[in-house]
Amino acid sequence: MAKFLAAGICAICGRDETLTRHHLIPRTRHCNKKNKRDFERAAVRRVVGICGPCHSQIHQLLSEKELEREFNTIEKLKAHPGVSKFAAWVQTKPHGFKAAMQKAGSRKVLATD
Repeated sequence: MAKFLAAGICAICGRDETLTRHHLIPRTRHCNKKNKRDFERAAVRRVVGICGPCHSQIHQLLSEKELEREFNTIEKLKAHPGVSKFAAWVQTKPHGFKAAMQKAGSRKVLATD
C-alpha cells in the first residue's frame, strides 16, 4: 500500500489532503526490459502526492501495464475520462472523505426484464 506523506494539494483533484505516494511508473514494472529501454532511471522512480481516494480510483481503473505505458504522467492521468470524472466528483467532498471502492470484478449487473 502507498505510504503517507505530509498534507498538501492532491495532484489529481486539487483538494488539500493527506497525500500518498503514487509511482507514475508502478514499482512492479520497474524491472521490465521495455521499461528499462524506454525510460530514464529518474523517470522510472518519480512519485507524486495524491490523496487516498484518487489513488484508489486510479488503481481501480487502470492496470499496472496501462499505468506504465499510457498513463505515466499527471497530465495523462488527469485526461483519463474515469479519473477526471472521479476528480470532479471528489472535489466537492470534505477534508478526510474516504470514498467506498468496489473491486472491478465485483460490480453486480442488475437483471432487467
